[in-house]
Amino acid sequence: MTRTEIEEKVRAFLIDDLEIDEDKIFDDAKLKEDMGIDSLDFVDIIVIVDKNFGFKIAPEEMKGVTTLKEFCDYIESKIG
Repeated sequence: MTRTEIEEKVRAFLIDDLEIDEDKIFDDAKLKEDMGIDSLDFVDIIVIVDKNFGFKIAPEEMKGVTTLKEFCDYIESKIG
């Protein structure tokens, strides 16, 4: 899967499943502060990532992930 495909899938589930406004979704957007993703949303994200990318997010690995770009980097590192 290419980086572009990863970003497209992430963007799609942020808009469709988490109902985040498209204008809030950009590389440097902070997951919590800019997009409003909270702890309940992260539970949904764990399930969505497993379904779409075939791996389970390890919460301890997500501690340093604060932006959308870092989140996509994390996914790419797991499936690449």
